[in-house]
Formats: sequence, C-alpha cells, structure tokens
Amino acid sequence: MKASLFYLPSIASRGEIEQGMAGMRGDYYQRMLRDLSEQIRLADDLGYNSVSFTEHHFHIEGFELSNNPVLLDLYFAMQTKQIRVGQLGIVLPAANPIRVAEDIAMLDHMTGGRANAGFARGYQRRWVDIMAQQTHDIHGALPHQHDDIDAANRAAFEENFQIIKKCWTEEMLAFDGKYWKVPAGETPWALETTQKYGKGVENGILKAVGVVPKPLQKPHPPMFLPFASSENSIRWAAREGVTAILPPMLPVYENHLYDVYAEVSDRPRGDGTGLLRDVIIADTDEEAMELWKNSGQFSGGAWFAPFGFRRGMQDPKTGEFLTPEDAIKEGYTLAGTVDTVIRGLEANMKRQKVDWLFCYTYNALIPHARLMKSIEQFWTKVMPRFV
Repeated sequence: MKASLFYLPSIASRGEIEQGMAGMRGDYYQRMLRDLSEQIRLADDLGYNSVSFTEHHFHIEGFELSNNPVLLDLYFAMQTKQIRVGQLGIVLPAANPIRVAEDIAMLDHMTGGRANAGFARGYQRRWVDIMAQQTHDIHGALPHQHDDIDAANRAAFEENFQIIKKCWTEEMLAFDGKYWKVPAGETPWALETTQKYGKGVENGILKAVGVVPKPLQKPHPPMFLPFASSENSIRWAAREGVTAILPPMLPVYENHLYDVYAEVSDRPRGDGTGLLRDVIIADTDEEAMELWKNSGQFSGGAWFAPFGFRRGMQDPKTGEFLTPEDAIKEGYTLAGTVDTVIRGLEANMKRQKVDWLFCYTYNALIPHARLMKSIEQFWTKVMPRFV
C-alpha cells in the first residue's frame, strides 16, 4: 500500500478562523506556505509516495485555500527530490480542458516525471457556478445528487476528461462535443510556416491542433478520482483506468463500490482503489482526540456535513452515525497513539485491502510541530506494518 499526504490547506487555526475572514490574511498565507514546505520536505525525506491538493475558490473563511493545485504542486516539487505531486482534484466542469492538459504536462516535465493527475466534478456552487459560467447550465453538484444539474455536471466532466486524454495521447486534436469543439468553427489558417513545419491544415482551413508539450510520462501521468462515493463515479473510474479514492463509508456502501470497480475493470477486488482517512498520531489517545476535535471534526462540521459528505457513515436502517470513539475503533478515522492507529488501519485492511491511503493532513488546524511528529511517526512506525 502506498501512502500520500492530502491537503485542503487551511490558512489558520480554529481560534484564528473563528475570529472571521481569516482567508484575507496575507501573513497567515505566508505561514501556511512555510509550514507546508517543511512538512512536505519531511515527507520527501521519509519516502511518502505523493502529496496532493484540492481546488477551491473564494474561501474567505480560512479553510481550503487551494485555488490552483498545479501551482502548489510545482512550488513544493521544486523543494523536494522524489515525492510525487498531484491534485485531488482539478474541477473539470469549471476548467478549460486544453489548459488543464497543458498545465499538467508542463508540471510533469518540470518535475522530471513526478506529476500525478486528479480530476473532480465540483460540489460548491458558490464558486463552481461562477467559474463554470462559460459552459452553459453547469453548476456544482452535491454528493448523492441525482437530477438535471448532476447530469449536466457529469456530462461536462466526462467530456473534458476525454479531451485531456486526447491532448496527451494523440498527436493532433480534433473534437466535436456538446460543450467543446476543436477547431471552434471554420478557422482560416494559411500560414506558410505551418505548411512547412506543422500540420492540421487542409486547403487553408484549420482542421486540428497539436497540444504541446505531451507529458513526460507515457502515455500520461497516473490518474485519480477523489472522493468517489457513487456507483456512476466508480464505474467511470474503472472504465477509464482511474484510481478511485473512497471517503469513509460503512461496509454496506463501500462493499458494493469495490465489487463494481472490480467487475468493470476486470481486476482483483481492491486493486485500483484507495482510502481517504484523517491521520493524527499523538502521545496519548486523549491528546489525539482533542487535536481531531479542533481539526477534522471542526472542518468536517463546517465544510463537509452541510454538503452531504457524511451520508456514507450513516446506518441506512437506524439513521444513526458512529460515535467519534467508534469511528476511531473501526478505522474510519486514524487518530490516537501509534498502536491505536495501527489497529485502526488493520481494521480497514481486514474489510478490504487497497492500493492507496491518502492521509488527510490538517495543517494549521493542528499545531505545526505536532503535525511534523505525526507525519514522521505514521511513516516510520505505522506504515512498515502495511507495505
């Protein structure tokens, strides 16, 4: 199993966020970059496989200041030697797919082939509706939402993904879709230089374009889908050879998703999948619980529960949720001493072995020194039991 750090970069502690408008503080942002640099350099030295960032915009509240994950990838890749860098993920319905393909290909070259590629659909309407307005009727779609908004969002996501793959794997790009057309129409292009040294023109009319550079990794960087909780998403990921990262879900939900991925991909159950888990190691279980209260539970209540992300942890018969203590015992949260976290990860692996573990890393919400120690202990004392 491979381990990766995952950041929804917070700019401030709980107390600082509760003072209001923390996202506006440039000094907090500078501190965040310094702390993340030290944490990721440590992860690079230890041997973590990768680090990934999300994409969100307009987060004045102070959570998830990660509006350009590719820039963050490059920033930290330039400070490290071997750790891979990626996105979980770029929100495709709000993006120009050709620019995404170009940016990740450039990242791949600039990092010497250390780029991962992650793509998401986008659920926060505050920003997706604004950033996706160039694509008619595309809005953010909540998890477990099944309506016209969800269908349009998924259609735009899948079309953009197909364009990105063509940009990476085909010499010349021509595409006629619902949302994008390449070329956009009858485009005159009689440049003699193209006739001599390029291609894609017939009788003075542009017929195709070549998207360059192509990625350094062939045919393209490894691809990931965060955080898959629906059968449609799992089927798509399995069909496209994309690693699906599952959020915490009870067996009644996740077992079916593992079965679907295995069936569609024709791979052993668990191959091509991974887990997202909060990871907090402390000297005592009580200390870890207090750290989790002010990080995972705080941000979860603020940004995930209101959007429906906790449904996977709700018993479909009783409507009850696991207590925090039971969530730790069953390994849905990896918080506690080294021994407690080992037992929690063992509980996960007994339910289903997977390829990846993405460690939700609560920078700023957990004091930097404690988080550095947690990152080090997880790699040196927990991971050796699971590789």
